[in-house]
Amino acid sequence: MKITTVNESLSVSDQITPDDLPELADAGVKLIVCNRPDNEASQQPSFASIEQAAQPLGIEAVHIPFTADGMSQQQVDELVELVATGKKIHAYCRTGNRSMKLWNASQKAGGKSAQPTQSSSAKFAKPSFDVVVVGAGSGGIAIASSLLKREPDLRIALIDPSQEHYYQPGWTMVGGGIFDIASTKRPTQSVIPRGVTWVNKAVTHFSPDEDKVHLDDGSELHYRQLVVAPGLVLNWKGIEGLEESLGSNGVTSNYLYDLAPYTWDLVQQLKKGKAIFTQPPMPIKCAGAPQKALYLSADHWFKENRISDVDVHFFNAGPVLFGVEAFVPTLKSYMEKYQANLHFSHTLIKVDGPNKTAWFKTKNEAGDEVIVDTEFDMLHACPPQCAPDFISNSVLSDSAGWLDVDQVTLRHTRYHNIWGLGDIVNTPNAKTVAAVRKQVPVVADNLCNALNNKAPSVGYDGYGACPLTVERGKIVLAEFGYGGKLMPTFPGWLNTATQATTLAWLLKANMLPAVYWQVMLKGREWLVAPQQLSQ
Repeated sequence: MKITTVNESLSVSDQITPDDLPELADAGVKLIVCNRPDNEASQQPSFASIEQAAQPLGIEAVHIPFTADGMSQQQVDELVELVATGKKIHAYCRTGNRSMKLWNASQKAGGKSAQPTQSSSAKFAKPSFDVVVVGAGSGGIAIASSLLKREPDLRIALIDPSQEHYYQPGWTMVGGGIFDIASTKRPTQSVIPRGVTWVNKAVTHFSPDEDKVHLDDGSELHYRQLVVAPGLVLNWKGIEGLEESLGSNGVTSNYLYDLAPYTWDLVQQLKKGKAIFTQPPMPIKCAGAPQKALYLSADHWFKENRISDVDVHFFNAGPVLFGVEAFVPTLKSYMEKYQANLHFSHTLIKVDGPNKTAWFKTKNEAGDEVIVDTEFDMLHACPPQCAPDFISNSVLSDSAGWLDVDQVTLRHTRYHNIWGLGDIVNTPNAKTVAAVRKQVPVVADNLCNALNNKAPSVGYDGYGACPLTVERGKIVLAEFGYGGKLMPTFPGWLNTATQATTLAWLLKANMLPAVYWQVMLKGREWLVAPQQLSQ
């Protein structure tokens, strides 16, 4: 019996037996609700046998059976009436998932919120789930949806403290005056898959040897399988003075919801002067994002006949313009078009907003480290990025602080019931939403195999996509996998895979937001079938 405590008055679990009833009675349960039809499986205890064993213990039993296909409003109303009695209730089905769905539906009908809480019983104070997912970003929401598509009865908990969910790839377009910022945000509750328990708290640490996750209120969740997908951290404090300078004196960043509109304001206001765009050391979200800000800004100045009056500079901590050589010639041609000055191996270390000065660490011709400074009128900064402390300081991380997984199966290298996806994993691929879309079905298939004591059957090929918005109306859709191998989604695009095209722009501007909200987050795995592993 795997118990999930919903609140002080209700708990749910998988199938119970008559032998479990004394424990429930000791916990104060006065009412048993069975949501499982009889004869669903062989060896399944009948409702009558549960009811008969419950009576001597002073426990009432009620049968509200329904299948995984759905419940009726009458059944929802029945549970509402039972809850109104004030009795402590324990509901069960095959896995507990149907009982949780019925509870969630009853709470919506009553206008309340269903969040797991602790009870006075130690057993009941440790909710247990088939799958616990850490992070309700693109990876967390998508994997929960995809798992339920495969196994509708799975009991899944999704842990995330944020009340808002963002479509972050849209912020570059906001900074270029193309998208409205409000279109990139929705309440987290609105994207949580139906039947998934949202735990609106933060993770503090893990106990993988005991299969549990610890939360910031002192509670803990037990799991059979764990998916870790919290994303990475934008380390604004990693650059002296940057955090204090953001949002004023011409200092901006498309990496923040509140600042992407400010980027577009600055671009429109700048008639002449010096515009600086920076990129920190890898790894970062979408390696092309910092220069996307440059391209869209410079395209505006170019079309307004101001490009000769704006001194454009790109300071990159890395040694090359882009990590996959095949795309560099096209990107370089656009840098030349916008008369941009390229500075490689220059790392932003300090910003003074009021005095409009930035400092960079680099090396001179002799190979000695030096600090150079430059003034600016506009500065678009990309912060250094790292794993959250609760990952980097845990036994789940590698020596660099990232979640340590096998780059093909995405299973943890040491704990075989733990999986990772998204920006947090240490796989050598581009950290993009497109990569997450490809990773989700891999984790979903392999995790479901693990639940059934089977080995991983599919693998991730390192696919990632970075739509490089080189001008308004044209994009270089960089699609590549491990080792920089070109991987266009449609084979017919191979001849134009490294070129700027209008078709790629239409995909990015018109289709991808809908694909994100209505396909990816809903568990609809369009064009992301994983590769079968050779046996």
